Amino acid sequence: MTNLSWLKWAITRHFRSQGLQVRMRSIRLGNVAIDGEVEGRGWKMALELKTPQDDITRGIGQLAEALAYGYNQVALVTTLRSAKKIDPTVFDKLGLILLGVDSKGNVQQVFPSYTSLMTEGFS
Repeated sequence: MTNLSWLKWAITRHFRSQGLQVRMRSIRLGNVAIDGEVEGRGWKMALELKTPQDDITRGIGQLAEALAYGYNQVALVTTLRSAKKIDPTVFDKLGLILLGVDSKGNVQQVFPSYTSLMTEGFS
């Protein structure tokens, strides 16, 4: 069973290893709260973590609200197994990022994938 604190640990380790500032705490945005944020030079990304038992649709709504509150990028973080089962259409239409954490705590970007970036171009 996936634990929310394990997802927080893995995603924090991933972004801090890239030299980015990570804040994993509840951040209130209007009627919703996101689980954390990553900050780099001139941009901020909202993070919403969901275990396989959580409501993914609610997470997508929370990320849409984060975009409305001025975040440059938003990412849904879940287990890699769950991430591979999610239909990427919504992520494509809204410009969301889908990150999956494998059983060893490694983070992989599921959508947009490298191949989808190559077919659409880097914009």
